[in-house]
Amino acid sequence: MSALEIDNVCKDFGTTRVLEEVSLAIDSGEFLILVGPSGCGKSTLMNAIAGLEPVTSGRILVGGEDITWRTPAERDIAMVFQSYALYPSMSVRGNIAFGLEMRKVPKAEREAAVERVADLLQISHLLERKPAQLSGGQRQRVAMGRALAREPQIYLFDEPLSNLDAKLRVEMRTEIKKLHQRLGTTIVYVTHDQIEAMTLADSIAVMREGRILQLGTPDEVYNNPVDKYVAGFMGSPSMNFIDATLQGQAGDYRLHVITDGEEELVLPWPAERETPALAEHVGGTLTLGVRPEHFAEEDARLGDRAEGTLLSARVSVVEPTGADILLQLPLGDGEVTARVGPDCRVRPGERLDLRVDMRRGVLFAADSDTRLA
Repeated sequence: MSALEIDNVCKDFGTTRVLEEVSLAIDSGEFLILVGPSGCGKSTLMNAIAGLEPVTSGRILVGGEDITWRTPAERDIAMVFQSYALYPSMSVRGNIAFGLEMRKVPKAEREAAVERVADLLQISHLLERKPAQLSGGQRQRVAMGRALAREPQIYLFDEPLSNLDAKLRVEMRTEIKKLHQRLGTTIVYVTHDQIEAMTLADSIAVMREGRILQLGTPDEVYNNPVDKYVAGFMGSPSMNFIDATLQGQAGDYRLHVITDGEEELVLPWPAERETPALAEHVGGTLTLGVRPEHFAEEDARLGDRAEGTLLSARVSVVEPTGADILLQLPLGDGEVTARVGPDCRVRPGERLDLRVDMRRGVLFAADSDTRLA
């Protein structure tokens, strides 16, 4: 039995439909992340699960029970908001205990729960402070503690780290990961940060315009996107998209790309990656997707043993990031981004030889953006 099941849920605001036949199911202990651009419906879906927004149609089930029309208080769900939503006049202890007090949990049990989550989140020394005396990260821990104290069936996190600075966001992300591994809780988490999604999730649902385009593990969504939108949304820097003409036949398909100087680059398509759909597009234009890390600097020492198709291009921009270097190179009608090692010594304006790992590439129809191979 699924811990949470969303069955064909639709949500309208007036004449505007913001959720369109959304269906998904997650198991007990699973960490699901909803990702997508602003306005895609992910927070609306979260609010529908919490009972803060009534659905227009469809069902929501928790532990097999239909909770679609129950009030938020009647659902065994706890939510952590982006804004923390702490009571400024209460101490940390009071904030954590407040939900339990409203449910008339005996005082001894409330105090034990507060001590338990405070120790778990390492905020025991802050219990008598007010929210105004806390840092952003400490406030977020208190908000999490208030949810954890209840021990509900499902935890909802609505962009909980978006108000934190970059360093603290990374630290809190790690803490949430540890917390989930330790407690095995069921979590639904909304974010627009794909790095959060890739590092935290057991499964990711990519949303667009109120629909779920793909639901899968981080590896599936990243390496096997269902369409061009998912491929471009996941990953930072995002996937490169290159216009190419498909030539050849089954067993010998080739992609022809016009590079700088009107030269033609021929990229053999791996036979093991062929699909029947390619035969219908021979002679036509397709979109080749290649991630930045699937380019590699040519190593002359490997000679014929080097894998991938050789590409030579003039580097336009060099961006050192410390752990690696991002290069911008003209290819076709635009530019591509290549991620190379920190020892690459190329300068803007110089030519560089790179290998393209076509085994990791994906092909999309140019007119519909659907995936072909």
